[in-house]
Amino acid sequence: MENTTSIAVVNKLMREYSLMPRKKWGQNFLVDANIVRKIVHSAPITGEDYVVEIGPGLGALTRELALNSKGVMAVDIDTSLKEPLERILAGLDNIRVVFADIMKLDIEQKLREVFNLSEVPSYKVCANIPYNITTPIIFKLLEECPHMQSATLMMQKEVAERILALPGNKDYGLLTVMTAYRAETDFLLDVSRNCFYPKPEVDSRVIRITPLEEKKVEVKDEESFKDLVKKAFQMRRKTILNICSVFYHLDKQDIKIKLEKAGIIPNSRPEDLTIEQYALIHKLLGEQEAGNGEV
Repeated sequence: MENTTSIAVVNKLMREYSLMPRKKWGQNFLVDANIVRKIVHSAPITGEDYVVEIGPGLGALTRELALNSKGVMAVDIDTSLKEPLERILAGLDNIRVVFADIMKLDIEQKLREVFNLSEVPSYKVCANIPYNITTPIIFKLLEECPHMQSATLMMQKEVAERILALPGNKDYGLLTVMTAYRAETDFLLDVSRNCFYPKPEVDSRVIRITPLEEKKVEVKDEESFKDLVKKAFQMRRKTILNICSVFYHLDKQDIKIKLEKAGIIPNSRPEDLTIEQYALIHKLLGEQEAGNGEV
């Protein structure tokens, strides 16, 4: 079994299989055994867990996950990794490698299928996710994976800071609010760019995302709620009064009165509002607009 947390071994494999890390898929291989162990421990992964890994690369994290779990489904888009992964993961019979585009894959049905289960099991996601599709992956996991217990994800530090940001912070935005709508988030550890090969231009952070049994706020129409939040942060230099005037087909003075009655300062900026306040705006102004027959 090859030690793919060694740069020398990774280089050797890349030469043997004519592999070239592909920037378009965010391929930077984790080559620090200590970080691999910390990720698996902090997830935490137990012998009763099924695990989905996104982007196994050369299998450094995959192998550690397999040694600590009931089974691992590793999903990668790069079919050139098939032969090296078969060699690297030889002897571990609880791993199923699936070559597919994660954004087009029915994750839960594929997990049931590869382990020949009668129903979709509860499972955890643990992955060093491709930086270029971090946000779409997070939204997919939270919106399409009801059996997921948690997702322990390593990502670009800057993106993690946006997810973990609090109201009033410059990093607070659409990703913050829509993640908080469906999940709790926790900081786990920071990872230096020196732990990867080839070395990326940025540092990483590992966070855990745990879906809520009940969403943090109640909204009648999730898509229009998301559209409201998205519009707000597209216009983040405007006041919430001006943003609502653009988003809703209502009189600006009426909007101002509604906001003030709800305890929301009309001159607030998008990053100043909590998720609860966004939900309240959506309820008050969305229902009024619907009542006017303009939705």
